[in-house]
Amino acid sequence: MNPNSTPSQDLHVVFGSGPLGKAVVSALLARGKRVRVVNRSGKADLPAGVEQMAGDAYDPAFTARAAAGAAVIYQCAQPHYHEWVEKFPPLQRAILQGAAAAGAKAVIGDNLYMYGEVKGPIHEALPYTATTRKGKVRAAMANEALAMHADGRLKVTLGRGSDFFGPEALGSLVGDRVFDGLVSGKNAEAVGNIDAPHTYTYIKDFGEALAILGERPEADGQTWHVPNAETRTTRQFLQIAFEAAGKPVKINAMGRLMMMLGGLFIVEARESVEMMYEFEKPFVVDSSKFVRAFGDCATPLRPALAETVKWYAARQKGK
Repeated sequence: MNPNSTPSQDLHVVFGSGPLGKAVVSALLARGKRVRVVNRSGKADLPAGVEQMAGDAYDPAFTARAAAGAAVIYQCAQPHYHEWVEKFPPLQRAILQGAAAAGAKAVIGDNLYMYGEVKGPIHEALPYTATTRKGKVRAAMANEALAMHADGRLKVTLGRGSDFFGPEALGSLVGDRVFDGLVSGKNAEAVGNIDAPHTYTYIKDFGEALAILGERPEADGQTWHVPNAETRTTRQFLQIAFEAAGKPVKINAMGRLMMMLGGLFIVEARESVEMMYEFEKPFVVDSSKFVRAFGDCATPLRPALAETVKWYAARQKGK
């Protein structure tokens, strides 16, 4: 950390303008923070008053300039899913190096891939036993970030969410392939065993949780599972969504074989096959550590799904 830096307590810098980045922006604006959003183009659909900055986040010199004056940076940027193995580690490394140069705390939006296949609830004390390519990458990235904290180079905390849904979360496995069909009265295209319990993360709750981690120093140097609504089976999750849409329940569930066949033509499907274990067996996330420390910011499933359905319906009308 730069001992000569004097970050403003009002400026928070968000790297990435995808659904998680936008959710963090909303949470920060609700707190009255000045917000700067950094992406490659410098153009994103963001609320008035949010500063936008364009540049190459793989360049630590640029990320240091982008983070200049910030109290906290939020790492919500990522390459395309099929580029994770090659491009994700250097991207996050450059962003964290920039944060360190600017003297800012870093909050990382993370996922649960590093644990691998788990029997029972997924909690933060589990070892990293992933055997998948993307799971190993996530484990290495988390370890590198926490090592920077342990070495005193910068303050780091990681907030981990499950498969997320909600406004803007189009590319998720419970994104547009589910909700576009659902709101139009067609099939919701789900994956895996839809009768297995699966914890889903509401994207707005994810953003709120990262903002909380950014303002709480006792979160530093640790990983935290962000609060989630009650865990249901995927079938129950979708039934609630169909009810909110006022449509009859129509679900098409794709198994591993269908995903493999789809992967012959669609790169995202091909990259998802190694993670199918998450949807074939119970996948239940324990976020009690966060709730005990900071309170429960999770939105109950029914209002979260109602808002999600409303957003997708409005999006379809606007096409």
